Amino acid sequence: MTSAVASELTADLRGFREVQQLSYACAEAVAAQLRPGVTEREAARMQREWLYERGVKDWFHRPFAWFGDRTAFVDFKIPLQFFPTDRRLEAGMPFILDMAPVYKGYTADIGYSGCLGLNPLHDKLLADLREHRELILREVRERRSLREIYEDVDRLMVRQGYANRHRAYPFGVIAHKIDRVRDRRFAPTLFGFGTQSLKGLLSDAVHGHRDGWSPLWSPYKFSDHPPTPGLWAVEPHLGFRGTGAKFEEILVVTDSRDPEQSAFWLDDDLPHVRRWNEGAV
Repeated sequence: MTSAVASELTADLRGFREVQQLSYACAEAVAAQLRPGVTEREAARMQREWLYERGVKDWFHRPFAWFGDRTAFVDFKIPLQFFPTDRRLEAGMPFILDMAPVYKGYTADIGYSGCLGLNPLHDKLLADLREHRELILREVRERRSLREIYEDVDRLMVRQGYANRHRAYPFGVIAHKIDRVRDRRFAPTLFGFGTQSLKGLLSDAVHGHRDGWSPLWSPYKFSDHPPTPGLWAVEPHLGFRGTGAKFEEILVVTDSRDPEQSAFWLDDDLPHVRRWNEGAV
């Protein structure tokens, strides 16, 4: 864990960590089964089925899979282009698995970057994401505005020689708030997003607009405020010449005056962090 406070997690934070770990276990299990010829739709279905078998019944959003230059959102113009396609995986091709299940009322939203075989460029992008994770935590603890931190992430990407690909997401977000939802047997979705989670995000947006904050972390004026206490799913996304890579994980923000307790990553036992610590990339 990142800090002393993280070693004594509340029951709620343990619930969020459990679903985040479940999500990354799913990503690793599905990644291990990917072979040339598998389509994005098949990879997304593999994620859904793996999670359904382990008790997931609801979603913030259903699983996505992006292969090849779609990992860098090349020529993405409309939201429908984010949904899985019949693009087939090939040897040496990068991929991203992205899922946001709700489990026992707790939500996670994760992104897992991998490659089918050797790809030195992809390895470089993964390695360079480490600096973004460190920058985001440091500046959240400094209580810089979300908009300023976004701009600093942009500047770091430029120095590294990459393009900002999270800007292609709706509202250009690098992160969004997540929360608990009621655990229900029947949980409908709308355009791939869980209706309960969408209602919660909309409610946050309404309350935030009234009180001067937003549940969306974007480059726009509505994010020009200090980090709001809560849980944020953060996803810096690098792109370079048709290759993209990102991580997505939960950042906990509190109202503590102690810098280490004011913000911390919920869990350091995640695939990308282990990869960096082991010096694999």
